[in-house]
Amino acid sequence: MPAVSKGDGMRGLAVFISDIRNCKSKEAEIKRINKELANIRSKFKGDKALDGYSKKKYVCKLLFIFLLGHDIDFGHMEAVNLLSSNKYTEKQIGYLFISVLVNSNSELIRLINNAIKNDLSSRNPTFMCLALHCIANVGSREMAEAFASEIPRILVAGDTMDSVKQSAALCLLRLYKTSPDLVLMGEWTSRVVHLLNDQHMGVVTAAISLITCLSQKNPDEFKTCVSLAVSRLSRIVSSASTDLQDYTYYFVPAPWLSCKLLRLLQCYPPPEDGAVKGRLVECLETILNKAQEPPKSKKVQHSNAKNAILFEAISLIIHYDSEPNLLVRACNQLGQFLQHRETNLRYLALESMCTLASSEFSHEAVKTHIETVINALKTERDVSVRQRAADLLYAMCDRSNAKQIVAEMLSYLETADYSIREEMVLKVAILAEKYAVDYSWYVDTILNLIRIAGDYVSEEVWYRVIQIVINRDDVQGYAAKTVFEALQAPACHENMVKVGGYILGEFGNLIAGDPRSSPLVQFNLLHSKFHLCSVPTRALLLSAYIKFINLFPETKATIQEVLRCDSQIRNSDVELQQRAVEYLKLSSIASTDVLATVLEEMPPFPERESSILAKLKKKKGPGAVSVPELDDKREGGELNGGGDRGPDTAAMSASNAVSRYVLVASSCLFMYIGCTTFSWPYCKFPFVFQSTPSPSADLLGIRSAAPIGATPTSTGSLLVDVFSEAGPAAPSAAVNDDGFLRFVCKNNGVLFENQLLQIGIKSEYRQNLGRMYLFYGNKTSVQFASFTTTTKPVEPLVEGGAQIQQVLNIECLTDFSEAPLLNIKFRYGGALQNLSLKLPVTINKFFQPTEMTSHDFFQRWKQLSQPQQEAQKIFKANHGMDTEVLKAKLLGLGTALLDDVDPNPENYVCAGVIQTKGQQVGCLLRLEPNGQAQMYRLTLRCSKDSVSMRLCELLAQQF
Repeated sequence: MPAVSKGDGMRGLAVFISDIRNCKSKEAEIKRINKELANIRSKFKGDKALDGYSKKKYVCKLLFIFLLGHDIDFGHMEAVNLLSSNKYTEKQIGYLFISVLVNSNSELIRLINNAIKNDLSSRNPTFMCLALHCIANVGSREMAEAFASEIPRILVAGDTMDSVKQSAALCLLRLYKTSPDLVLMGEWTSRVVHLLNDQHMGVVTAAISLITCLSQKNPDEFKTCVSLAVSRLSRIVSSASTDLQDYTYYFVPAPWLSCKLLRLLQCYPPPEDGAVKGRLVECLETILNKAQEPPKSKKVQHSNAKNAILFEAISLIIHYDSEPNLLVRACNQLGQFLQHRETNLRYLALESMCTLASSEFSHEAVKTHIETVINALKTERDVSVRQRAADLLYAMCDRSNAKQIVAEMLSYLETADYSIREEMVLKVAILAEKYAVDYSWYVDTILNLIRIAGDYVSEEVWYRVIQIVINRDDVQGYAAKTVFEALQAPACHENMVKVGGYILGEFGNLIAGDPRSSPLVQFNLLHSKFHLCSVPTRALLLSAYIKFINLFPETKATIQEVLRCDSQIRNSDVELQQRAVEYLKLSSIASTDVLATVLEEMPPFPERESSILAKLKKKKGPGAVSVPELDDKREGGELNGGGDRGPDTAAMSASNAVSRYVLVASSCLFMYIGCTTFSWPYCKFPFVFQSTPSPSADLLGIRSAAPIGATPTSTGSLLVDVFSEAGPAAPSAAVNDDGFLRFVCKNNGVLFENQLLQIGIKSEYRQNLGRMYLFYGNKTSVQFASFTTTTKPVEPLVEGGAQIQQVLNIECLTDFSEAPLLNIKFRYGGALQNLSLKLPVTINKFFQPTEMTSHDFFQRWKQLSQPQQEAQKIFKANHGMDTEVLKAKLLGLGTALLDDVDPNPENYVCAGVIQTKGQQVGCLLRLEPNGQAQMYRLTLRCSKDSVSMRLCELLAQQF
C-alpha cells in the first residue's frame, strides 16, 4: 500500500472525533454532530470548489457519523467524485464510503461502475485492488452483470500481479455466491484450475477457495483439480518448515492452504489414477505420522495449526472410506485426543469418531475406546462434550456391547442435562429394540426409561414397546408381570400408567393365577392411579376396564359400579363421559360371546420402520443424519422387533381386510403398493421386495404412508399405471453400476452421488430375508419435484438440503445372478432427471456362516468334486494384499472364516450356506494369495453350479 503523505493526517477529522468523545451526554453529541453536518452541507453547496483533500476529509466525517448510528442523506456524489482522483488516499476513502453507504439500488451505481471499469483497465495494481474490493463488498447483482465476465480475464492474465490475482479470485468467489447464474467460467475453467500450480502461495490460497466453491456446484467441470491439489498438497506436506518461510505458521508449513486443499479433495471420490491415489495416501500417512511427533513449540498456535490439518485429513479419510489402514490409524489418533486436556480437541475427537464408527473398517477400532467414552459421559464438565460422548456410544453400539452401553446411558440419564434428555431417551429406546435378543431385557429397559425420565418419553416410545409386546407371544407374560410390579411404586409416571393399562388390559390374564396379582388386585392398582392422570390416560384406563370385564367376569360388578358413578357418566369431558356410558351399556346388554368378539385381543401390528427412529431423525433436523452417520451397524438385530415372524405373517394377521401391495419393479423382484390381492408366478422371480402394508386405522397412531395406485386389470396395465407420469417422458437412463461392486462385502455406504443427489444405503440380512434402507439426499438448495422410484412410493417433494428414507423388505426365493434395477425420476429446475442404478443385492447377502473343523471341511470339499460344481479364477491383485483387509472382506462376504483348516497358513478358507426360500446352497471357498507375484487363486465349490460361477465373478473383483 502506498505510504500516507504528511498532509493526509486530516487534522479536522481528528478534532471532530475528539469533540465527540468529550461529549458528556447524548444530547451534546447530537448537537455537535448536527453542527458538523450543517458545516459539511454548506461546504458541499458552496460556490468555492473543494479540493480533493477537503472532499476526502468531509466524506470521512460523514462516514464516521454514519458509523455512530446516524442517517446520512447527502455526500454520495462527492464520494463518487473521489473515485476519479489519482491519489490513493482519496480513491480509498471514496471506495470505502461507497462500500458502506451506497445501496445496490442507488441511481449512482452506473457512475460507480464506470469508475470501477476505469480502474480495472488502468493496470495500476493498487487501483485495481481497490476496485475489486469494492465489487466484493457491495456484491450486488448489477455489479455481477457488469464485471462477471471481466474478472476471470484479470484472474488468469499472465501480466496480472499476484496481489491483484488474489483480490480477483476472492471477488469472483463473492459474486458467484450472490449470483451464480451470472458467473460462467466456460473457457476460463482449465486456466483457473491451473492456478493451483502458481508459484505464489497467496494466489493458490485465494484460488482454492474459489475452486472449492465452483467444484461443489459443478464437480465434473473441475475434476482435473484433484491431481493438481494432490500434487500441491504433497509438496507442502513433504517440505520442511524452512522451505516455506513466508507461509510457515509456528513451524507448520502453510496450514491454511493445506486445510483448504484437503477440503477441496472431499468434493470428489477417491482418485481413479493409481499414481495420484498412491501419492495422496502417502500424504495422509505423512500427516498422521507428523501428529505423532513431539511438538516443535509449546505455544497453542502451533498445536492449533497442526491439529487443524490433522482433522481435515481425517475428514478426507472418512469421506473416502476405502483405506482400512488409514481409517484405523485415524481412529487410534483420535483416541489419544479423548483424554487431552484441551476441551475443544476432546469435542472434535468424539465428533469425528462418531463418523468413523459407521465405517465397517474402523468400527472395531472405535469400540476399543468404549471405557474412555463412558468416562467422558460421566465426568466432562461441558454439556456439548457430554452430548458428543452420548452420540459416540450410540454410534459404536452393536450386539456385543449393547447391554453395557444401554446401562451406562440409563445411568447417565438420571443426572443428564435437561437439554439432551429427550434425545438420550430416543437413542436408548432405539438401541434396546435394535439389539434385543432377549425381549424381557427390552421390556425392563423401556420401563426403567419411563421411571428415570418419564417426562421425556414421547408417545412414539411407549407406542413402540406396546407394539413389540403384542407382536411377541413369548414376552407378553413377562411384560404383564413387570409392569404390574412397576405400577406398585408410590410415585408412578403417567407414561407408566399408560403402558400398564394397555398391557394389563390385554394380557393381565397371564398373571392372574398368582393371588398377589389377581384380577381384582390388578384393577384396584390401575384405578388407584386414575384420579392422578390426564384425560387421554383416563380414557385409556376406561378401555382397560372394559377389557377386564371380558378377561375376568368376576370383576364385572366392581367395574360397572365405577363406570356408573356420577364422576364418570356425568363427566365434564365428552370423551370420558361417552366411553363410560357406552362401556357400561355394552357390559350390561351384550352376551358373553358378543363381548368376547368385540373385546378380543389386539392382533399383531404390521412391521414397519420404527417410529422412534423417525422421531430422532426429525429432532436432528432435515438432512442432519448424513449417510456416514447411519445408525444401523453391521450386526442387525431382529427385523423391527418382528422376531421370528415372517415379514408377511405379522402384516396379514393385523387385519384380513388389508390388501396386499404388489408391483413388478424389474424382472426379478416384487413390491407392494396398494392393489388388491392377486397371484404371480413366483418361479419367474428370484427374490421378493416387500414394503409393509398399513391398516386403515392404527390404534397406536404409528403413521405410515397410505397406499396409492389402483387395482390393475393386467400385468401390462399395472406397469403403465405405476410408471406413467404426467408430462413428457424422461429419456431412458443408462444403468449406473459404479457403486455396485463396492457393496459386495459391505452393507452400508454411499451408493451414488453427483452434484444434485446423494443416495445412501444400509441393509441387514438374516437367512433368506433382508431389509434395505435407501436415503435420498437433495444436495442442492432447490426443491426436487415429482420424485418417484420404481420400488416404492416416496415423498414427491424433496426440499433443498433435506433427506427422505425408503425401507424395502427383501426375500430370496431362489438363486439369481442379475441385481435389480432402481429407476429414479424427479424434476430439478423444470428439467426431468432420470437415473437408473443397480441395487446392491447379491447372492452372497443371504449367506449364513458355517463353522467347520478341518476334517469336515475337506470331507465336504471332496464331496463337491463334480466339474460343474467348482469355479476357479487366477487373477492379479487389484488392491494391496493386507491380511486384515482380506479378513474383513471375507467376513463381509457373509461366510465364516475358518482358522487352522488349510495346511498353508497363508491361505484363507471360508464356509457358508446360502439361504433361499426353496432350498439351501452350501458353499466352500479357498483363497490362495501369492504376495511375491501379487496374484490370487480363488476356488469355490458349491452344491449348485450357477452359484459357484456367480460368486467367483463377484469376488475376483474385490481383492
